[in-house]
Amino acid sequence: MTEEKLNALACELASISVFRNILRTKPIAALLQFLNFEGAASQRMSFLGEFVYTLADNNYSFSDFLSHAVYEDENPYIIAAAQNKTLPDCIRKNTEAELALFSRLTRLSARELCSCLDYPGYIPEFDNTPIDFTKTYAERLKQISRFGYGIFATAGMFKLEGDQIVALEAADQISLEQFVGYETERQMILDNTQALVDGRPAANALLFGDAGTGKSSTVKACANHFYDQGVRLIELRKDQLFSLSHVMERIVNHPLKFIIFIDDLSFNKNDDCFSMLKAALEGSASAKANNAVIYATSNRRHIVKERFSDRNAEDDVHHSDTVQELNSLSDRFGLCVYFSKPGKSLFLDIVHELALRNGLHIPPHELDIQAEAFALARGSRSPRAAEQFIMRFMQANIGTEISQS
Repeated sequence: MTEEKLNALACELASISVFRNILRTKPIAALLQFLNFEGAASQRMSFLGEFVYTLADNNYSFSDFLSHAVYEDENPYIIAAAQNKTLPDCIRKNTEAELALFSRLTRLSARELCSCLDYPGYIPEFDNTPIDFTKTYAERLKQISRFGYGIFATAGMFKLEGDQIVALEAADQISLEQFVGYETERQMILDNTQALVDGRPAANALLFGDAGTGKSSTVKACANHFYDQGVRLIELRKDQLFSLSHVMERIVNHPLKFIIFIDDLSFNKNDDCFSMLKAALEGSASAKANNAVIYATSNRRHIVKERFSDRNAEDDVHHSDTVQELNSLSDRFGLCVYFSKPGKSLFLDIVHELALRNGLHIPPHELDIQAEAFALARGSRSPRAAEQFIMRFMQANIGTEISQS
């Protein structure tokens, strides 16, 4: 590649308008420094080394980096296209030209970039595989309701950090196949989420009941199950409910579907977050997105804590209305699903299935005795207790095997 071609490539990159965010990425910034530098070869090679170094998170593949950058970019073209808005011809032509440029970049090699330099030494290499971005971008647009764009094209589960929605780095990969029991309860959540995916009316859901029965895991497994159908999960802490309207505004026009997940929900009587959630559940225009549902879990059916003293408020003129308001928040969820502690039979069924999945070979009668003893020591039976029993049983067996060896 001649110096003239390097300069032309630098000018093309610098003039990007639709995908302008990509210019702010470290690899492109380093590449531009390499292309624009006119001084000593050693300094120019330093910029090439920096460019290759910035590709580390993408397995040193420039094409992999460009794929993520292009597909995940949130730009005016894809936003308008996702909303079926008419685009000016100039924007369409600019997009086509920039996608063609990115396609050419996937055919570059380090030696081609350095061919015009008077430098016979070591040249840092990077991987690159040709990609036709014009074709692949059009295909993704056709399935925008599955892939999404921007941050939501990067993962399946997200959280709120300040005002920013960020991907969960270690998202729970639990699947529906990992559960034992509670099929009826889980199916209710699956059917409701399927309605959301299909564009039919879907209810906000409260999963309540005993601890360790799989309420939170059910929501996460549901989100994983529907990921390929365009469902994403955004987890909010209770203290972040003030940002609920901000989150709804962020996703309201997005082609994907969203589960707003609030885990272990409960309120005190004077909790300021109460009104924000109440507004969202009642369908307030400022706190509701049509492509989202709220799934909350709680150990309590009545998620606003109430004391006996609260029922003797002599200075409350309409005290009965106050009590009713506190107790009716859960009723504002269109779907309430109760997860109760498993009986002995279901508990042992879960233990046996988990033992089988983990390759434990132990007489069923002996397994039952030890599992029941473990549950008795903990004071309750639950799927979580069953998992903990199997884990400790395996650890004890490993310790025995090591001592015998």
